Amino acid sequence: MKKLCIPLAVALAGTVGLAEAAVVVKPLAYELDGESFEGLLVYDDAITTPRPGLMMVPNWLGVTERSAEKAARAAGDKYVVFMADLYGKAVRPSNPDEAKAAATALRSDRALMRKRAQAAVDALEAQREVALDTGRMAAIGFCFGGGAILELARAGADLAAFVSFHGNLDTPNPDDARQIKAPVLVLHGADDPAVPKEQVDGFIAEMKAADIDWQVNSYGNAVHSFTDPYANVPGRNEYNPLVAKRAFQAMNDLLDEVFAAR
Repeated sequence: MKKLCIPLAVALAGTVGLAEAAVVVKPLAYELDGESFEGLLVYDDAITTPRPGLMMVPNWLGVTERSAEKAARAAGDKYVVFMADLYGKAVRPSNPDEAKAAATALRSDRALMRKRAQAAVDALEAQREVALDTGRMAAIGFCFGGGAILELARAGADLAAFVSFHGNLDTPNPDDARQIKAPVLVLHGADDPAVPKEQVDGFIAEMKAADIDWQVNSYGNAVHSFTDPYANVPGRNEYNPLVAKRAFQAMNDLLDEVFAAR
């Protein structure tokens, strides 16, 4: 068991009155088709009652300590977060080039991406490390992970909501959106060069055609990775604390709504 003190994460999650928060980060191993995967359970162990679960797909670097900080920011004291391992335990990118190769390989096989994302949902639901309200579960993702959870939604996953933070929005099979069973929230940087207007317009058309419950929040003065405190490539990948705070609040607002209905 590992505890991380993440004061910035607490502030961005909207927690009030705490200077810092200790969260538990535990490896959780699981298998799919004979291949080993290992994600991270992230939660506040001061809470003992069952909480809703969030399956989280991180950015293209995969399972990292920085992504664990992002998971803690999302979890606060409200949720149990499971950071999924979509690449497999043997694949741990150490730089952007390796991350691009791993992400591109999975993006080229959306069926496999969906299958691995669902396996992570199943692993979260099956775990017994922490009390979980399995009747209230959702999926969130960041950058590459945002695109992955949208594919999970298009696969018809039985979850309460899907939230994408600065994720890619394209898909090879737009008609699959008709299989989406729950609200979709896209949190997008209006100036994101990685997700241009044409891609956003295509996604909106896809959602309208599917006639589902969807939202796109487009934030001004925000580019890619606006929730990532380590992003520092001006005009391309850049942290925006105000937009990050608004985006996490939008996530919490939707989750409060959908979980209250269950």
